[in-house]
Amino acid sequence: MSNILVVNGPNLNLLGKREPSIYGNKSLEELNDHLKNLASELKLNLQFFQSNSEGDIIDYIHNNGFDANGMIINPGAFTHYSYAIRDAVSAVGIITVEVHLSNIYDREEFRKKSVIAPVCSGSIVGFGYYGYAMALSYFADNKHKDKDE
Repeated sequence: MSNILVVNGPNLNLLGKREPSIYGNKSLEELNDHLKNLASELKLNLQFFQSNSEGDIIDYIHNNGFDANGMIINPGAFTHYSYAIRDAVSAVGIITVEVHLSNIYDREEFRKKSVIAPVCSGSIVGFGYYGYAMALSYFADNKHKDKDE
């Protein structure tokens, strides 16, 4: 069974409370529960992590990325300037999909650049919670590329 990391960055712990018109009404716990159910159907194993701390995210990727088959990451505001998270994603060398709930290209100018995207297999933006499900579908359809299968 493929092991997929789901890494969420700063302020995503406030989902459902923070600007619901942009980020939706569902809490992070509700999102994770939905993803667990979907992953079970897709025969994927998920590990969830959320932190508001750049260093904690980097440590998590270092400590878990080498043993995972893939990663879904929503780096939050770190998307736009964290070369350290970018380097951590690159260092572990697993297929990574960047997800953003909002369309970062239709927002403030500073949000339009991702320093993480160049080391990811792809980015999904603007589809809300469905973006995570899309990423899971990608991993389910590409199991043959897993390093341990």
